[in-house]
Amino acid sequence: MSEAMPVAGMDERVGRVMDAAIARGRLVGATVLVSVDGKTLVRRAVGLANREAGKPMGTDTLVRLASLTKPVVTAVALALAERGVLSLEDPVTRFLPDFRPACADGSVPTITLRHLLTHSSGLSYGFAFPRDDNPYARAGISDGIAEPGMALEENLARLASVKLLFAPGEGWAYSLALDVMGGVLERAGGATLPELVQRHVGAKLGWTRTGFVVPDPDALCPPYADGRPVPVAMGAHYAMPRQLGGGKVSEILFAPDRVLDPRSYPSGGAGMVGTAEEFLLFVEALRSGGGPILSPESAALFGRNAIGGLSMGPMNAGMGFAIGAAVVEDPARARTPVSRGGFTWGGVYGHQWIADPVRGVSIVMISNTALAGMAGSYPDAVRDAVYGAG
Repeated sequence: MSEAMPVAGMDERVGRVMDAAIARGRLVGATVLVSVDGKTLVRRAVGLANREAGKPMGTDTLVRLASLTKPVVTAVALALAERGVLSLEDPVTRFLPDFRPACADGSVPTITLRHLLTHSSGLSYGFAFPRDDNPYARAGISDGIAEPGMALEENLARLASVKLLFAPGEGWAYSLALDVMGGVLERAGGATLPELVQRHVGAKLGWTRTGFVVPDPDALCPPYADGRPVPVAMGAHYAMPRQLGGGKVSEILFAPDRVLDPRSYPSGGAGMVGTAEEFLLFVEALRSGGGPILSPESAALFGRNAIGGLSMGPMNAGMGFAIGAAVVEDPARARTPVSRGGFTWGGVYGHQWIADPVRGVSIVMISNTALAGMAGSYPDAVRDAVYGAG
């Protein structure tokens, strides 16, 4: 058993946090899986997968994975790099010759695949801008979770028409870069992104339900959003306000049925569906050295800061960004019990995952409630319960 991991009572500690979140109306349904040294010590599901139908949440409930898609697509990129199909130093234009967004001064810089994987390309997301001054909205750009039926070529053309926030490599901004990478991978790999994900990740891990296709729509968990006194059902379209600095307000646009429209491009940043059980297999593969999907050298990139001293903003003090995930650089500054070199990210529909190679820990938190299941008091409390902190 890994050093200093308080495994005794872990399941009960996590269960108390989950039950309290449901009782307080923070979440409709939630699942938590925790593996320590390859053994699953916590496997819990609470609340309802479908509140209106009274269907209970399960560890095999099918959900929209949102940005949990990103590390999977990153793993495909690394798998193709291992095979010599591409290099992370390749310019995007090697594969997408028309994708040439300009800087504010009109110059057209070189964006590399490494820039895409580290969110240092100068691209952004529409929800990062105030809703009354949003160049992405004016250009009709999709963030990959709304605008059902849009083709990737159209979205990339719109994205390339907007000026970059900064020259590639000179800043960090969470972005649509993995959607661009999806287009790169299709050209480089000679197959669709869903086919490449299944070939290089899903088939190797034994996934049967995780991917870009929803064979049984009735099995897909409906999404909910933060609300008082209880979370609200999103419906066909939902706009979630998001506070920005300086008193400005943005909004995150959701169209949950996007994943059911076969015309929707497979978003490399947010387009997959899956289950907690199957996603844990992926996190465990990264945590334990990459097998069977990546070499140890490639898997190690997830836990190694790749952006140097670039800031990810005040909310991410003590963190860096690796290839495919945020990485803990200074646990004290980051206010986390996760070891230095541990890596993590979330998904806007209400998910978070953590891999801590030093402690041998993998945590997958899946919910159906945005944003409470992704960030804030609930996932922090689950994490602390796993580590016996707080």
